[in-house]
Amino acid sequence: MKRILLTFIFAAALTTPVHAQSFGDFMKSIFGNSGSKKTEETSKSADNKTSGIAAALTQSDAEKALKEALVIGAKTVGTQLSAENGYFGDKKIKIPLPGQIGKLQKNLAKVGFSGPLDDLQLRVNRAAEAAAPEAANLVVDAVRNITMEDAISLVKGGETSATDFLRLKTETKLEALLRPRLETALEDAGALKVVDDIASKYDLSQYNMDPRKDIVDHSVDKALEGLFFYLAKEEKEIRSNPVKRTSDILRKVFGG
Repeated sequence: MKRILLTFIFAAALTTPVHAQSFGDFMKSIFGNSGSKKTEETSKSADNKTSGIAAALTQSDAEKALKEALVIGAKTVGTQLSAENGYFGDKKIKIPLPGQIGKLQKNLAKVGFSGPLDDLQLRVNRAAEAAAPEAANLVVDAVRNITMEDAISLVKGGETSATDFLRLKTETKLEALLRPRLETALEDAGALKVVDDIASKYDLSQYNMDPRKDIVDHSVDKALEGLFFYLAKEEKEIRSNPVKRTSDILRKVFGG
């Protein structure tokens, strides 16, 4: 009986037009495609396992690349900002005087008497430049200790998504860590003494303010703002310029 069935199958296969159906299709029409389904299911299962492993590796690579990009960027920016006029000579991040002191500077400038306040502004910027390497080191430490949540989406995100993420997660802590360092830099630059002199000369107590605290708070805020501004720029460069991708992990994740 088996021999007769096989003879019938092969005879039918030979007499069926090739363009109508292949021999494989003909066999499926007789025996069904349960074997094929099983193979597809096995293949899908294998693919799922592979894609799971790949996803895990990609997440790890993405996190490593993001951290390396931010560390390289922070070190580069720290060197840039610590140079003379790193802040004061850069219109994008030059630190102005805050609040009432800033208003007083502008009003006195109109009559040519803003010299002491201009000097104060210079000293504030010099203090930020002096503190820039320490600020960059704090950022590097923050980068290395932070968990890059959703690293893959950050890699695929906007031009500054990693910097934005870092800033969101660490800025408050960085401000607290940078404050004593920058306060020392302001003291060393003579800025705080100038503030005291100006406060006394122009009776700033009438404005219900603490000039020293305002200068320190403002300097910390603006120093970090300038650092993050250029860190974002460095991230853009690494994403867009292959020459900036100086390690295997950066080239692997960002290309080049």
